[in-house]
Amino acid sequence: MASLRQWLARWRLRKATGAAEPAAGGATCRYLAIIMDGNGRWAQGRGLPVAAGHRAGAKALRRVLEHALDLGIEEVTVYSFSTENWNRPKDEVEALMQLFAEMIDSQVPDMHERGARVRFVGRREGAPDELVRRIEQAEALTAGNTRMTLYIAFGYGGRREVLDAAQGLAAEYCASAFEGDVAVPDGEPEFTEDDLRRHLYAPEMHDPELLIRTSGELRISNFLLWQCAYSELYFSDRYWPDFGPEDLDAALADYARRQRRFGGRRAPGPASGPDPGAPS
Repeated sequence: MASLRQWLARWRLRKATGAAEPAAGGATCRYLAIIMDGNGRWAQGRGLPVAAGHRAGAKALRRVLEHALDLGIEEVTVYSFSTENWNRPKDEVEALMQLFAEMIDSQVPDMHERGARVRFVGRREGAPDELVRRIEQAEALTAGNTRMTLYIAFGYGGRREVLDAAQGLAAEYCASAFEGDVAVPDGEPEFTEDDLRRHLYAPEMHDPELLIRTSGELRISNFLLWQCAYSELYFSDRYWPDFGPEDLDAALADYARRQRRFGGRRAPGPASGPDPGAPS
């Protein structure tokens, strides 16, 4: 039985979408992605160091994840640190690495207690050894949890992921051909989308149904380029540290009013459709 907090969270969301009663199944959106943008500008507007903005952003993430759990959202993918972020000032990068370590220590046990699985996706080259160790421990601790999966995009770039996947697929094909496991065609080999998906950083990840970006910027910044091919986009003017459960409700309510067509024509029916990119 859902807790009172979960029931209230779902009731509030249903009220925001105009429905009369809370749905037992939780939110309409099951797979959510978030670009958490605006920490630095939030801090600068208050005369604070950028590091203070990142710490406020970490608190916002905790609030939003707790609400997502209450709503029954199954997957949340957050853009925490891109491949381009390594080019930021050294002191800012070092402060972020320290913050990541602290967040793992303080938030992962709570996520584990609530049945959430934590996975980091991206390249870990350049990260401090101690942080990599904490990442591995967090993934191992929560590996068996099934209530929600939190994907943390760290050292992540969408183009890099697709390139890495293509290289992995090519290497697999060449190795199989060399060993005689596959017949080498006269022309070019025919690969499918599923073949490439198997080599993405998290092949089991569902394509996000909704991508939220905060801070008023209107771009996706090299995030989940493959997975977000058909995602609905929602842009919030709030800086990430100010983004809270009520803002998530507003985004989900907006999503619930949309009709996903996946390249087809608009037709009568529910707003949500099948997930054509889900792993089989």
